[in-house]
Amino acid sequence: MYDGLKRIRTVSALRRQVGAWRAAGERVALVPTMGALHVGHIALVRAARRRADRVVASVFVNPAQFGPNEDFSRYPRTLPADMVKLAAARTDAVFTPDVAEMYPDGFCTTVSLGGPAEGLESAFRPTHFAGVATVVAKLFTQCRPDLAFFGEKDYQQLQVVSRMARDLDLGVKVVGVPTVREPDGLALSSRNIYLSPEERQLAPLIYRALTAAAERIAAGGDAGAAADEARNLLESQGFSVDYVAARHALTLAPVASVADGPIRLLTAARLGRTRLIDNVPVPAG
Repeated sequence: MYDGLKRIRTVSALRRQVGAWRAAGERVALVPTMGALHVGHIALVRAARRRADRVVASVFVNPAQFGPNEDFSRYPRTLPADMVKLAAARTDAVFTPDVAEMYPDGFCTTVSLGGPAEGLESAFRPTHFAGVATVVAKLFTQCRPDLAFFGEKDYQQLQVVSRMARDLDLGVKVVGVPTVREPDGLALSSRNIYLSPEERQLAPLIYRALTAAAERIAAGGDAGAAADEARNLLESQGFSVDYVAARHALTLAPVASVADGPIRLLTAARLGRTRLIDNVPVPAG
């Protein structure tokens, strides 16, 4: 067991620690999380470990990215177990600010977004990406990492954060890490614990439906029609589908066929009380 994990609670202490590493010529990576860590999060830490001398993980359940009827109060909080997992993955420090540290009295600034933040999730969670971008921008300026690692499961988030880091010259290279899946294809998520046993058996249909649609598009099929077929399949099995959409993999602009550039298929669907998101790339022709 790696016993070098430091817990840091304040921005000033984080800056002192990162500053000491930088003074020693070390490269620093950040892995932002909301905790309830699973194998997918640890894959981000391991990817960061391969590319940096020091790895900081943040654990902060960010109230700004939850809507008024979402699951902020019941979102799983498992910090002691998270610390054990981070130590085993040889994380150097875990930043665990409280809400007052991140959003002190009088806080009134948010990041305004366009481009890849428009549509898809924002149609159903209109304040979500402003909350994500604001907390990530704060983490980037607080930690000042060289690299930051995000999972491709939250693909729109990955593109939003990447665009923000470039547009605001934050000096951080955002790195996407492929989605980690269960053997049956279900994308790992902290919210999977909400699924009943019956729902858990049905949930991998999301990945199968997306994969089949991606194959049809790669074979020359109409992207919109393939997405509609995937949606119809999910709805026929009891999912409440927010969207299934084919988008340009970098800009997230709508596309019609493989001729429009690299394509990503994205979906969000509810199964019982659990909202699941997933995405797959369309294979190149």
